[in-house]
Amino acid sequence: MGQTKFYRVSCFIQIGGFESILNWEAIDNHRARLLGWKIWAWDDVPELRFIHLRRMGSSHHNVLHGRYRHGAGQYIMGTGLTYILASTVYRMASWPLITGGAAIFWGYIPAWMTGEKRYGSQAFRKFLQHYQWQCLIRGKHRATARIEAEQAANWKPNLKEFRPV
Repeated sequence: MGQTKFYRVSCFIQIGGFESILNWEAIDNHRARLLGWKIWAWDDVPELRFIHLRRMGSSHHNVLHGRYRHGAGQYIMGTGLTYILASTVYRMASWPLITGGAAIFWGYIPAWMTGEKRYGSQAFRKFLQHYQWQCLIRGKHRATARIEAEQAANWKPNLKEFRPV
């Protein structure tokens, strides 16, 4: 969740700060993971929970608009077609039933068909899609552990040793 993120200064500098595009809150995580940083989310600590005043994923209009933007953002970020299809099907079981997942796919397709500019380098998108395949095959927790082990050699906590992505 973007509104409650904390970064080590060296990590924030290495990922290049925030991007002003859809899915910025996922891009920063993937850039950090690519550089060998570990990402944590503490959903089980009541003291750290924030209360959202609108439904998660509803964007600034409604849930369907939010899901549509999510799909477009996934394309821009570099998500592959197989992963977005799996995500679409998975989200169809959540409220709003069927239409929520369909809206994700409907957001992805126009961005894809019109050749919307994708984020980052080919190396970033290759890393992202590798991670997403691992999530589909192994599940998110095991995939994340595997990717973190693979990327550990890239971790340079000292700013002097920084090499951009």
